[in-house]
Amino acid sequence: MKKISKDHKTHSQTISFTENSLLPLLYGEHDKFLRLIEQEMSISIITRGNFLKLSGNDSSVEITKNLLNHLYENVKKNNFLDEGEVKGTINIFRDSTNKIYNKIKNIDSLSFTAGKRLIKPRSKKQVEYFNLVKKKDLVFCCGPAGTGKTYLAVALAVSMLKSGQIDKIILSRPAVEAGERLGFLPGDLKEKIDPYLRPIYDALNDMLSFSEVLKKIENGLIEIAPLAFMRGRTLSNSFIILDESQNTTAIQMKMFLTRLGENSKMIVNGDLSQVDLPSGTKSGLRESIRILKNIDDIGFIEFKEKDVVRNSLVSKIVAKYEEFERVQGVGQEYKKNIKDD
Repeated sequence: MKKISKDHKTHSQTISFTENSLLPLLYGEHDKFLRLIEQEMSISIITRGNFLKLSGNDSSVEITKNLLNHLYENVKKNNFLDEGEVKGTINIFRDSTNKIYNKIKNIDSLSFTAGKRLIKPRSKKQVEYFNLVKKKDLVFCCGPAGTGKTYLAVALAVSMLKSGQIDKIILSRPAVEAGERLGFLPGDLKEKIDPYLRPIYDALNDMLSFSEVLKKIENGLIEIAPLAFMRGRTLSNSFIILDESQNTTAIQMKMFLTRLGENSKMIVNGDLSQVDLPSGTKSGLRESIRILKNIDDIGFIEFKEKDVVRNSLVSKIVAKYEEFERVQGVGQEYKKNIKDD
Protein backbone atom coordinates (compact mmCIF):
# COMPACT_ATOMS: atom_id res chain seq x y z
CA MET A 1 0.00 0.00 0.00
CA LYS A 2 1.28 3.45 -0.88
CA LYS A 3 0.17 6.84 0.37
CA ILE A 4 -0.53 9.25 -2.51
CA SER A 5 -1.69 12.47 -0.86
CA LYS A 6 -2.94 13.96 2.37
CA ASP A 7 -5.24 16.93 2.96
CA HIS A 8 -4.93 18.18 6.54
CA LYS A 9 -7.98 20.44 6.30
CA THR A 10 -10.38 17.71 5.22
CA HIS A 11 -8.64 14.98 7.22
CA SER A 12 -8.40 12.70 4.21
CA GLN A 13 -5.82 10.37 2.75
CA THR A 14 -5.74 8.64 -0.61
CA ILE A 15 -4.06 5.25 -0.70
CA SER A 16 -3.51 2.66 -3.39
CA PHE A 17 -2.75 -1.04 -3.75
CA THR A 18 -0.37 -2.53 -6.29
CA GLU A 19 -2.05 -5.86 -7.10
CA ASN A 20 -5.49 -5.19 -8.59
CA SER A 21 -6.34 -8.90 -8.70
CA LEU A 22 -6.45 -8.99 -4.89
CA LEU A 23 -8.88 -6.10 -4.49
CA PRO A 24 -12.11 -8.15 -4.78
CA LEU A 25 -10.89 -10.22 -1.82
CA LEU A 26 -9.91 -7.14 0.17
CA TYR A 27 -13.08 -5.18 -0.57
CA GLY A 28 -15.45 -8.14 -0.16
CA GLU A 29 -18.49 -8.99 -2.24
CA HIS A 30 -20.26 -5.74 -3.20
CA ASP A 31 -17.60 -3.93 -1.10
CA LYS A 32 -19.12 -5.36 2.09
CA PHE A 33 -15.78 -5.34 3.97
CA LEU A 34 -15.25 -1.65 3.14
CA ARG A 35 -18.79 -0.82 4.29
CA LEU A 36 -18.12 -2.70 7.54
CA ILE A 37 -14.90 -0.74 8.09
CA GLU A 38 -16.72 2.53 7.35
CA GLN A 39 -19.38 1.75 9.93
CA GLU A 40 -17.04 0.56 12.67
CA MET A 41 -14.36 3.23 12.17
CA SER A 42 -16.80 6.13 11.57
CA ILE A 43 -15.13 7.23 8.35
CA SER A 44 -15.98 7.50 4.64
CA ILE A 45 -14.27 5.32 2.02
CA ILE A 46 -14.58 6.20 -1.68
CA THR A 47 -13.16 3.74 -4.23
CA ARG A 48 -11.67 4.56 -7.61
CA GLY A 49 -10.18 1.37 -9.00
CA ASN A 50 -7.19 0.54 -6.82
CA PHE A 51 -7.35 3.96 -5.11
CA LEU A 52 -9.20 4.53 -1.85
CA LYS A 53 -9.97 7.94 -0.36
CA LEU A 54 -10.37 7.81 3.41
CA SER A 55 -12.15 10.74 5.10
CA GLY A 56 -12.82 11.36 8.77
CA ASN A 57 -10.98 12.58 11.85
CA ASP A 58 -7.20 12.31 11.80
CA SER A 59 -6.95 9.41 14.23
CA SER A 60 -9.65 7.29 12.55
CA VAL A 61 -8.18 7.85 9.09
CA GLU A 62 -4.66 6.93 10.21
CA ILE A 63 -5.81 3.80 12.06
CA THR A 64 -7.99 2.76 9.09
CA LYS A 65 -5.01 3.15 6.74
CA ASN A 66 -2.98 0.82 8.98
CA LEU A 67 -5.94 -1.55 9.24
CA LEU A 68 -6.35 -1.79 5.46
CA ASN A 69 -2.62 -2.25 5.04
CA HIS A 70 -2.69 -5.16 7.48
CA LEU A 71 -5.67 -6.80 5.75
CA TYR A 72 -4.05 -6.33 2.34
CA GLU A 73 -0.87 -8.09 3.50
CA ASN A 74 -2.99 -10.97 4.83
CA VAL A 75 -4.75 -11.27 1.48
CA LYS A 76 -1.40 -11.31 -0.34
CA LYS A 77 -0.18 -14.07 1.95
CA ASN A 78 -3.30 -16.25 2.14
CA ASN A 79 -5.32 -15.25 -0.96
CA PHE A 80 -8.36 -15.33 1.31
CA LEU A 81 -10.24 -13.07 3.72
CA ASP A 82 -13.46 -13.73 5.61
CA GLU A 83 -15.82 -11.54 7.60
CA GLY A 84 -14.70 -12.95 10.93
CA GLU A 85 -11.08 -11.96 10.32
CA VAL A 86 -12.13 -8.49 9.14
CA LYS A 87 -14.26 -7.94 12.25
CA GLY A 88 -11.53 -9.26 14.52
CA THR A 89 -8.88 -7.03 12.96
CA ILE A 90 -11.20 -4.02 13.22
CA ASN A 91 -11.71 -4.77 16.93
CA ILE A 92 -7.97 -4.87 17.56
CA PHE A 93 -7.05 -1.75 15.59
CA ARG A 94 -10.06 0.30 16.72
CA ASP A 95 -9.19 -0.25 20.39
CA SER A 96 -5.56 0.73 19.83
CA THR A 97 -3.81 4.02 19.21
CA ASN A 98 -1.39 4.97 16.48
CA LYS A 99 1.39 5.21 19.06
CA ILE A 100 1.24 1.47 19.72
CA TYR A 101 0.59 0.44 16.11
CA ASN A 102 4.06 -1.07 15.81
CA LYS A 103 3.21 -3.36 18.73
CA ILE A 104 -0.05 -4.64 17.22
CA LYS A 105 0.76 -4.74 13.52
CA ASN A 106 2.48 -8.10 14.02
CA ILE A 107 -0.55 -9.73 15.66
CA ASP A 108 -0.07 -12.60 13.22
CA SER A 109 2.92 -13.60 15.36
CA LEU A 110 0.36 -14.63 17.98
CA SER A 111 -1.40 -16.90 15.51
CA PHE A 112 -1.03 -20.64 15.95
CA THR A 113 -2.33 -23.85 14.45
CA ALA A 114 -4.78 -25.98 16.41
CA GLY A 115 -5.38 -29.11 14.37
CA LYS A 116 -6.98 -28.04 11.11
CA ARG A 117 -7.59 -24.46 12.27
CA LEU A 118 -5.37 -21.37 12.16
CA ILE A 119 -6.25 -19.44 15.31
CA LYS A 120 -5.83 -15.66 15.38
CA PRO A 121 -6.82 -13.17 18.09
CA ARG A 122 -9.99 -11.29 17.14
CA SER A 123 -9.98 -8.54 19.75
CA LYS A 124 -7.42 -6.59 21.74
CA LYS A 125 -8.56 -8.48 24.82
CA GLN A 126 -7.89 -11.81 23.07
CA VAL A 127 -4.35 -10.59 22.37
CA GLU A 128 -3.96 -9.96 26.11
CA TYR A 129 -5.46 -13.38 26.83
CA PHE A 130 -2.99 -15.18 24.52
CA ASN A 131 -0.04 -13.41 26.15
CA LEU A 132 -1.34 -14.10 29.66
CA VAL A 133 -1.75 -17.85 29.07
CA LYS A 134 1.83 -17.99 27.76
CA LYS A 135 3.17 -16.44 30.98
CA LYS A 136 0.97 -17.98 33.69
CA ASP A 137 0.24 -21.57 34.70
CA LEU A 138 -3.19 -20.65 36.08
CA VAL A 139 -5.53 -18.15 34.43
CA PHE A 140 -9.04 -17.07 35.45
CA CYS A 141 -11.04 -15.87 32.46
CA CYS A 142 -14.41 -14.20 33.02
CA GLY A 143 -16.82 -12.66 30.55
CA PRO A 144 -20.10 -12.94 28.67
CA ALA A 145 -21.11 -15.49 26.07
CA GLY A 146 -19.56 -15.15 22.63
CA THR A 147 -16.15 -13.80 23.64
CA GLY A 148 -14.31 -17.02 22.77
CA LYS A 149 -13.45 -18.16 26.30
CA THR A 150 -14.04 -21.87 25.73
CA TYR A 151 -12.99 -21.97 22.09
CA LEU A 152 -9.64 -20.24 22.65
CA ALA A 153 -8.82 -22.37 25.69
CA VAL A 154 -9.51 -25.58 23.75
CA ALA A 155 -7.50 -24.26 20.77
CA LEU A 156 -4.48 -23.52 22.97
CA ALA A 157 -4.77 -26.97 24.52
CA VAL A 158 -4.96 -28.72 21.13
CA SER A 159 -1.97 -26.74 19.87
CA MET A 160 0.17 -27.70 22.87
CA LEU A 161 -0.87 -31.36 22.62
CA LYS A 162 -0.02 -31.47 18.91
CA SER A 163 3.38 -29.88 19.52
CA GLY A 164 4.24 -32.29 22.34
CA GLN A 165 4.39 -29.63 25.06
CA ILE A 166 1.85 -31.57 27.12
CA ASP A 167 0.78 -35.20 27.28
CA LYS A 168 -2.92 -34.77 27.87
CA ILE A 169 -5.90 -32.41 27.66
CA ILE A 170 -8.40 -32.50 30.52
CA LEU A 171 -11.71 -30.72 29.94
CA SER A 172 -14.27 -30.39 32.70
CA ARG A 173 -17.33 -28.48 33.77
CA PRO A 174 -19.80 -28.80 36.64
CA ALA A 175 -22.99 -30.67 35.81
CA VAL A 176 -25.36 -28.02 37.11
CA GLU A 177 -28.79 -27.75 35.55
CA ALA A 178 -29.94 -24.47 33.99
CA GLY A 179 -33.56 -25.05 34.97
CA GLU A 180 -33.62 -28.79 34.19
CA ARG A 181 -33.06 -31.80 36.40
CA LEU A 182 -30.12 -34.07 35.57
CA GLY A 183 -31.61 -37.12 37.25
CA PHE A 184 -34.65 -37.15 34.99
CA LEU A 185 -32.59 -37.30 31.78
CA PRO A 186 -32.64 -40.73 30.09
CA GLY A 187 -29.60 -43.01 29.78
CA ASP A 188 -26.51 -43.90 31.79
CA LEU A 189 -24.14 -41.43 33.47
CA LYS A 190 -22.21 -40.64 30.26
CA GLU A 191 -25.42 -39.96 28.36
CA LYS A 192 -26.65 -37.74 31.18
CA ILE A 193 -23.38 -35.78 31.34
CA ASP A 194 -22.63 -35.38 27.61
CA PRO A 195 -25.15 -32.55 26.99
CA TYR A 196 -23.35 -30.43 29.60
CA LEU A 197 -20.04 -30.97 27.79
CA ARG A 198 -21.41 -30.28 24.30
CA PRO A 199 -19.73 -26.84 23.89
CA ILE A 200 -16.37 -28.49 24.56
CA TYR A 201 -17.08 -31.25 22.03
CA ASP A 202 -18.11 -28.61 19.48
CA ALA A 203 -14.81 -26.74 19.92
CA LEU A 204 -12.79 -29.95 19.58
CA ASN A 205 -14.66 -31.03 16.47
CA ASP A 206 -13.97 -27.66 14.86
CA MET A 207 -10.22 -28.27 15.15
CA LEU A 208 -9.90 -32.03 14.83
CA SER A 209 -11.74 -34.56 12.71
CA PHE A 210 -14.49 -36.53 14.41
CA SER A 211 -12.45 -39.75 14.18
CA GLU A 212 -9.37 -38.04 15.62
CA VAL A 213 -11.33 -36.72 18.59
CA LEU A 214 -12.72 -40.19 19.28
CA LYS A 215 -9.29 -41.80 18.95
CA LYS A 216 -7.65 -39.32 21.33
CA ILE A 217 -10.46 -39.81 23.85
CA GLU A 218 -10.10 -43.61 23.59
CA ASN A 219 -6.32 -43.35 24.00
CA GLY A 220 -6.68 -41.07 27.01
CA LEU A 221 -4.96 -38.10 25.32
CA ILE A 222 -8.18 -36.11 25.72
CA GLU A 223 -10.26 -36.60 28.83
CA ILE A 224 -13.69 -35.01 29.14
CA ALA A 225 -15.25 -35.43 32.55
CA PRO A 226 -17.58 -33.77 35.04
CA LEU A 227 -15.94 -31.84 37.85
CA ALA A 228 -16.73 -34.47 40.47
CA PHE A 229 -14.35 -36.92 38.77
CA MET A 230 -11.34 -34.68 39.54
CA ARG A 231 -11.24 -35.35 43.28
CA GLY A 232 -8.08 -37.08 44.58
CA ARG A 233 -6.06 -36.63 41.39
CA THR A 234 -2.82 -34.78 40.58
CA LEU A 235 -2.88 -33.50 37.00
CA SER A 236 0.66 -33.23 35.64
CA ASN A 237 1.93 -32.60 32.09
CA SER A 238 -1.59 -31.55 31.17
CA PHE A 239 -3.64 -28.66 29.86
CA ILE A 240 -6.66 -28.45 32.15
CA ILE A 241 -9.78 -26.41 31.39
CA LEU A 242 -12.69 -25.84 33.75
CA ASP A 243 -15.61 -24.38 31.81
CA GLU A 244 -18.74 -22.74 33.26
CA SER A 245 -16.88 -22.40 36.55
CA GLN A 246 -19.41 -19.87 37.89
CA ASN A 247 -21.49 -22.96 38.71
CA THR A 248 -18.94 -24.48 41.06
CA THR A 249 -19.34 -24.27 44.81
CA ALA A 250 -16.48 -22.91 46.93
CA ILE A 251 -15.53 -26.45 48.02
CA GLN A 252 -15.52 -27.73 44.42
CA MET A 253 -13.36 -24.85 43.22
CA LYS A 254 -10.78 -25.38 45.97
CA MET A 255 -10.67 -29.08 45.12
CA PHE A 256 -10.19 -28.39 41.42
CA LEU A 257 -7.50 -25.71 41.77
CA THR A 258 -5.41 -27.95 44.03
CA ARG A 259 -5.27 -30.65 41.31
CA LEU A 260 -2.66 -28.63 39.37
CA GLY A 261 0.54 -30.66 38.96
CA GLU A 262 3.99 -30.15 37.43
CA ASN A 263 4.34 -28.85 33.86
CA SER A 264 0.62 -28.13 33.57
CA LYS A 265 -1.53 -25.19 32.61
CA MET A 266 -5.00 -24.57 33.97
CA ILE A 267 -7.65 -22.20 32.61
CA VAL A 268 -10.78 -21.45 34.62
CA ASN A 269 -13.58 -19.97 32.48
CA GLY A 270 -16.83 -18.49 33.71
CA ASP A 271 -19.58 -15.93 33.31
CA LEU A 272 -20.79 -14.54 36.63
CA SER A 273 -23.95 -13.18 35.00
CA GLN A 274 -25.12 -16.78 34.37
CA VAL A 275 -24.91 -18.53 37.74
CA ASP A 276 -27.28 -21.52 37.92
CA LEU A 277 -26.49 -22.58 41.49
CA PRO A 278 -29.34 -22.93 43.98
CA SER A 279 -30.39 -19.72 45.67
CA GLY A 280 -28.09 -18.86 48.57
CA THR A 281 -25.14 -20.95 47.28
CA LYS A 282 -21.98 -18.89 46.71
CA SER A 283 -20.22 -19.19 43.39
CA GLY A 284 -16.80 -20.79 43.74
CA LEU A 285 -15.53 -18.63 40.90
CA ARG A 286 -16.47 -15.38 42.60
CA GLU A 287 -14.97 -16.50 45.91
CA SER A 288 -11.71 -17.81 44.39
CA ILE A 289 -11.10 -14.50 42.59
CA ARG A 290 -11.56 -12.64 45.87
CA ILE A 291 -9.19 -14.99 47.73
CA LEU A 292 -6.46 -15.37 45.08
CA LYS A 293 -6.45 -11.93 43.43
CA ASN A 294 -3.12 -10.83 44.95
CA ILE A 295 -1.07 -13.86 43.83
CA ASP A 296 1.20 -12.63 41.04
CA ASP A 297 1.67 -16.08 39.52
CA ILE A 298 -2.04 -16.28 38.70
CA GLY A 299 -3.49 -14.44 35.72
CA PHE A 300 -6.89 -12.74 35.68
CA ILE A 301 -8.66 -11.41 32.60
CA GLU A 302 -12.19 -10.12 32.08
CA PHE A 303 -13.88 -9.92 28.70
CA LYS A 304 -16.55 -7.27 28.10
CA GLU A 305 -19.56 -6.92 25.81
CA LYS A 306 -17.39 -5.18 23.18
CA ASP A 307 -15.20 -8.31 23.00
CA VAL A 308 -18.04 -10.53 21.71
CA VAL A 309 -16.92 -12.15 18.44
CA ARG A 310 -20.10 -14.05 17.57
CA ASN A 311 -23.00 -12.64 15.58
CA SER A 312 -23.18 -8.87 16.20
CA LEU A 313 -26.68 -9.37 17.63
CA VAL A 314 -25.11 -11.31 20.53
CA SER A 315 -23.08 -8.23 21.46
CA LYS A 316 -26.25 -6.11 21.53
CA ILE A 317 -28.06 -8.68 23.68
CA VAL A 318 -25.17 -8.85 26.14
CA ALA A 319 -25.00 -5.04 26.31
CA LYS A 320 -28.70 -4.77 27.17
CA TYR A 321 -28.40 -7.43 29.88
CA GLU A 322 -25.34 -5.70 31.35
CA GLU A 323 -27.26 -2.43 31.43
CA PHE A 324 -30.17 -4.13 33.19
CA GLU A 325 -27.85 -5.87 35.68
CA ARG A 326 -26.08 -2.60 36.53
CA VAL A 327 -29.42 -1.08 37.45
CA GLN A 328 -30.34 -4.15 39.51
CA GLY A 329 -26.89 -4.35 41.14
CA VAL A 330 -26.20 -7.85 39.79
CA GLY A 331 -22.49 -8.75 39.79
CA GLN A 332 -21.39 -5.61 41.66
CA GLU A 333 -19.72 -7.68 44.38
CA TYR A 334 -17.55 -9.38 41.75
CA LYS A 335 -16.59 -6.09 40.10
CA LYS A 336 -15.66 -4.62 43.48
CA ASN A 337 -13.51 -7.65 44.34
CA ILE A 338 -11.37 -7.48 41.21
CA LYS A 339 -10.81 -3.72 41.63
CA ASP A 340 -9.88 -3.76 45.32
CA ASP A 341 -6.24 -4.18 46.28
